[in-house]
Amino acid sequence: MTQEPVRVGGRMVAGRYAMLKEIGRGGMGVVWLAEDRTIGRRVAIKELHLPDGVEQAERTVFEERVLREARAAGRLNDPGVVTVYDVVQETGATYIVMELIQAVTLSDLVRQQGPLAPAAVARLAEQLLAALSAAHAAGVIHRDVKPANIMVLPNGRVKLTDFGIAQSVDDPRLTTSGMLVGSPVYMAPERLRGADADGGSDLWALGAVLFFAVEGYSAFERSSTAATMNAILNEVPFLSRCHGPLASVIMGLLNTHPDARPSAAQVSGLLAQATNTPPAGLTMPVASQHTVRQTPPPAPRRARLALAIGSAAAVVLFVGGFLTRLATEPEPDSGRPANMAEALTYGSGGYLAELTWTSYPSGGCFDSELAKGRHITNNTHVECTESHVFEVFDTRTFYTAPATYEKFPDIDYPGQDGLTRYAEASCEMIFNSAKVPDASDKSVLRYRALVPTEGAWDEQRDAVCVLYRTDGNQMSKSFMALE
Repeated sequence: MTQEPVRVGGRMVAGRYAMLKEIGRGGMGVVWLAEDRTIGRRVAIKELHLPDGVEQAERTVFEERVLREARAAGRLNDPGVVTVYDVVQETGATYIVMELIQAVTLSDLVRQQGPLAPAAVARLAEQLLAALSAAHAAGVIHRDVKPANIMVLPNGRVKLTDFGIAQSVDDPRLTTSGMLVGSPVYMAPERLRGADADGGSDLWALGAVLFFAVEGYSAFERSSTAATMNAILNEVPFLSRCHGPLASVIMGLLNTHPDARPSAAQVSGLLAQATNTPPAGLTMPVASQHTVRQTPPPAPRRARLALAIGSAAAVVLFVGGFLTRLATEPEPDSGRPANMAEALTYGSGGYLAELTWTSYPSGGCFDSELAKGRHITNNTHVECTESHVFEVFDTRTFYTAPATYEKFPDIDYPGQDGLTRYAEASCEMIFNSAKVPDASDKSVLRYRALVPTEGAWDEQRDAVCVLYRTDGNQMSKSFMALE
C-alpha cells in the first residue's frame, strides 16, 4: 500500500491517484472521481473525515474501522459487491479507492421513480441476497444495509457498497462502549436490544430495504430516533403493493424474533418462485455518481402501517422450524385439540381492531394477517381461488335479533371466557364435520375462533371460525365442501 504524501497542487493522492472532480458528498466525507495513473483506469475515491469536535479516541476507532473496511471488502469477490482497491492514510486524511460505479443509489431511484414494480424488487432482492451470502460466507457482516448503500445500474444490476462499518467476525469490535453502529431506520431489533450484529441482522435490514423499494417509503422511519427505534421494536409494517412469495420474504425477514426469520437458502427459494415468470421491464436512469450522500427517503405514510385499513398483504412463512404466525400463538395445551389455536378477540380493546365484512358467513377468504391491531374488512376479501391467508369456515351469531328489532336485544355481555368456550366448541364441531372434508389436506390445517370484546358487543355478536395452513404457506383454494 503506497503511503506517499498528497500532492496538493495537482490533487494527487499517494502519488498515483489524480483527483478529477467531486461526485458526491455526505456527513462522513466526499467522493471523488479519480484516475489511477499507474494502471490507467477511472476509480472512485472516498475521502473520509469526522466532524470537528470528535475526541481523539473516537478518531482512532474511526481510522481502525476504515482499515477494517478495506480488509473486509478485499476478501469479497462477488458481482454484487463494490470492489475496494486500496486504502491510503496520509497527512491526517483517509482515502478509500474503489471501483467506479456509474449508477444511482436505490434511495435516489425510488425518490425519482416512486415504488418499484414487485418483479423488479424480486430481481433486486436476488442480487442483494447473493452479495450478502458471499460476505457472510467470508466471515464479513455488513451492518449498514440500506437503500443509500445500494447502487442500481442502468441494466438493473445492483452493487452493495460502503462496508465502512462492516464487522469481520474474526476481528474484535472497534466501537466505544455502548455505541450502536449503523443506520437506526435499517437496524434490526435485536441490535437495538444490545445484541451483536450477525448475518441475521443483515437479512433483517434486507427485508427493510425491500419494503422501501416496493412501497416507496421506509417502514419504520419516524420523526425522531427514539420513535424510529420504538417502531422497529413494536410495530408491524403493512404491505400494500405486493403479494405471494415476495411478500413472504419481506414479512418473514422483518420478524422481530431472529430465530423465526427465514434463512438465506429459504429466502432464495421464495425469490425463485417470485421470479419464475417473465419480469416486467424497468428502466433505470443513469447518473455518474458513487455517493456517500444519505438522501432522506420520502416521509413515511403512517396510514399504510400496521393499523391501516386497506388491502393487506402480510403473509405467513414457515422458517427454520418456526412459524411467522398469523398471530402470536401458544402451543396447544392439554385441553385444546392439536389443530386448534388459541381464540382471538376483535373489536374495541381486542386483539384485532376490526372484523367486519358484508356477508361471507362461510367460505370467505381473506388476504390479511390476523395480527394485533389489524383491520379485517371487505378490502381484504379475495376469491378463494386467489392466494389468501385464511378462510372463514363458520359464523355463529349470539342472540340473533328478530327481524322486527332495529338492534340486538338488550342482553349483557356474557364474558370472554364463556364466549370463547362456546366458539371453540362450535369451531371444533364444524372443523370435524363434513363441512370441512376429511381428506389428507386437513392434516396441514389449523383453525381458531374469533370472538367479540365487550366493547364490540352492542354492534357485533359473531363467533367466527377461521382456518389456515399449519406450514405458513398461503392457500390458493377453498377447503370447504361444495354446497
